[in-house]
Amino acid sequence: MHFVTGGAFNGKSNWVKDFYQLEDTPHLWISAYRGAELPAGIVEWEKKDVVVLEGMELWLKSMAGTSLDVREQWQTFLQAWKSWERGAEGRMLILIGSDITKGIVPIDAEERKWRDAAGWAFQDTAAAADQVDLVWYGIRQKLK
Repeated sequence: MHFVTGGAFNGKSNWVKDFYQLEDTPHLWISAYRGAELPAGIVEWEKKDVVVLEGMELWLKSMAGTSLDVREQWQTFLQAWKSWERGAEGRMLILIGSDITKGIVPIDAEERKWRDAAGWAFQDTAAAADQVDLVWYGIRQKLK
């Protein structure tokens, strides 16, 4: 699992496309920025070895609006994704998320809940990932 984070519009997606040569590599790209929902299952992934999930923070925002524990839900997803990766040689999941946890703490309670959920989920994702990169202005900084 590879987690790529950084600021909004800082080149994370383009960096992933270049780094993994996705123009020439069969892959599945699921983007919250294009309105895709977080996949409930991974059945549709079976035909691809490379899966990119883009827009973690937006999926977390929709999860933060539920009464269920967001962090617990996210950890369940991480476990399932790691299991999928281990299921066959060459599988790779790439998670892309914009860091919304910096700056002024939001006044609105729901916005704070979202920010907190993103911070916890990003910590858990970084811990679960084999590789973590921070991309600012198209430049990668390897964290793990």
